[in-house]
Amino acid sequence: MDLQLQGRVALVTGSGRGLGRATVEALAAEGCRIVVTDIDADAVERTTQALAAAGHEAVGFKLDVCDAGSVAATVDGAIDVFGRVDILVNNAGFTRDKYLTKMPEEDWDSVVDTILKGAYHCTKAVLPSMIEHRWGRIVNISSRAHFGNPGQTNYSAAKAGLVGFTKALALEQGKYDITANAVAPGFIETELVRALPTFDRLKKAALERNTVPRLGTPQDVADAVCFLCSPRAGFITGELLHVTGGRYSS
Repeated sequence: MDLQLQGRVALVTGSGRGLGRATVEALAAEGCRIVVTDIDADAVERTTQALAAAGHEAVGFKLDVCDAGSVAATVDGAIDVFGRVDILVNNAGFTRDKYLTKMPEEDWDSVVDTILKGAYHCTKAVLPSMIEHRWGRIVNISSRAHFGNPGQTNYSAAKAGLVGFTKALALEQGKYDITANAVAPGFIETELVRALPTFDRLKKAALERNTVPRLGTPQDVADAVCFLCSPRAGFITGELLHVTGGRYSS
């Protein structure tokens, strides 16, 4: 299926590695011009260079999504290069897992701010370009954790918050042909996940609960994101798409 994304400009946060990198690679393969962003400048450079070497148009910026000035400079830079931003994927996020009774305030704030405030800053910054051109696609990367995971009150709260953010945004911006949707991945085998000391235990638990008998891959998530970013999904907004292999709240 032709997703009709040729020439669209896509900005993906946290795209130096993992799900974000898979997403920019997939969007580039569909013909998008790519804005790579990550707090890790080296990862930004590696991903941007890899895209360019593969023949894609790409520019990279170091970005702290919690810093409104950093976000504004990145979006302005993207518009200077490409003239507009058509697609935003709010992917930046991480975990700091502890039971709530042992969770320091800074672990709560860093996780919630990166995921939720980051989405606020980035979305607010790109909306003027989308409104001007009367077209836009915003995809927020939530998680199956929005149902709640023990030891992840901060992460679960932030990912659940993204779902509400998505639904409200869809109601606000639909009149400009701007859609907002969320994707909720399950247990996805990324490089960082494989490096976890608990990986074998987590993998076993996921395989026991997935109805599709394998772990998810970054490409599984990227493919779902690409569809929601495309004109083919133009009548879909305010939705949450689970990419979990059939695993939900258990």
